[in-house]
Amino acid sequence: MASYYNRVILMGNLTRDVELKYTQSGMAVTEVGMAINDRRKNQAGEWIEETTFVDVTLWGRTAEVASEYLSKGSPIFIEGRLKLDTWEKEGQKHSRLRVVGERMQMLGSRSGSSQQAPDSRRDPTTYDESEYSSRMPSGDMAPPRSGAAAPPPSAGAPPPEDNLPF
Repeated sequence: MASYYNRVILMGNLTRDVELKYTQSGMAVTEVGMAINDRRKNQAGEWIEETTFVDVTLWGRTAEVASEYLSKGSPIFIEGRLKLDTWEKEGQKHSRLRVVGERMQMLGSRSGSSQQAPDSRRDPTTYDESEYSSRMPSGDMAPPRSGAAAPPPSAGAPPPEDNLPF
């Protein structure tokens, strides 16, 4: 049986302000654009800068947090998976490769921000969509349920025996 692996890790800056929308079922969703810069030497030994633009879809609480705390130019780290969208318009087939963000981390300082984190028990700069998978709608628009994350063990409690790395 073949194994498959679809993971994308990106670090860059938002190309536009976050525009939060909601599906008919009430699920928050946003499409953000990211610019990822790469600086390398060409064959002549000169430094060149290359920018790659990537569309990223964020769902649920991750989308809400992005709209609350991020704006054009904000540095972010995204982990997710690639998804190919295909459609036909006026007899022509089109496709677009995008990233479905499953984990987001805001980079940079929060200095000057008087807003309190939405959930003070968690690191406000990191959101993992698997924590909210039980609230995801079913259907084509929903990100994958890559296994619901187990609730974190209570403080001071030893990890379950079946999760030990040996």
